Amino acid sequence: AATAATVTQDSLLNICMDAKHHKTEPGPEGQLYGQCVLWKDNACCTANTSQEAHEDQSYLYNFNWDHCGAMPQKCKRHFIQDTCLYECSPNLGPWIDQADNSWRKERIRDVPLCREDCEQWWEDCQDAVTCKTNWHKGWNWTSGTNQCPQGTMCQKFKFVFPTAAALCEEIWSGSYLYTSHHRGSGRCIQMWFDPAQGNPNIAVAQYYA
Repeated sequence: AATAATVTQDSLLNICMDAKHHKTEPGPEGQLYGQCVLWKDNACCTANTSQEAHEDQSYLYNFNWDHCGAMPQKCKRHFIQDTCLYECSPNLGPWIDQADNSWRKERIRDVPLCREDCEQWWEDCQDAVTCKTNWHKGWNWTSGTNQCPQGTMCQKFKFVFPTAAALCEEIWSGSYLYTSHHRGSGRCIQMWFDPAQGNPNIAVAQYYA
């Protein structure tokens, strides 16, 4: 039984999900761009994907951050980081789930996000503006990019997401879980880390696997 458990555990570690832009296997990517550079030693994303993650309207998903007016840069960097983590991290295996989308077979669900990462995201985005709580679905795509559906109103994040937990858990329909765990605890995934100190998410994936 121990061997079987180990096999299952290993199959959750150092893997890429089966989604739209992911590589089939993680590996080094010397040319990762901008905020995605944290994953260059071992990444599920290509250099192209990492570059596109920084575009306001990238070909990755044709998603427009500025659907209610320009998103402030201090807020946008969190969404870029969230995209880098999603596209590049080989340490999300324990939370990979089946997805019922035409464009991807797998998604992440309930990834335990470190408290500071979630709080800072919420803090920096309070004055950004949006018209929806769940950004995965329900947009008007007739123009080829996401626009606010009819009858919705653009409001500041602090009214749409009254708490940090609401932002992290609702915006990508349960991809993240707000936790009270702190960075460095080995119990939560960090969107941000210092690559010189190594990737702290490797140990977190091992713990949950």
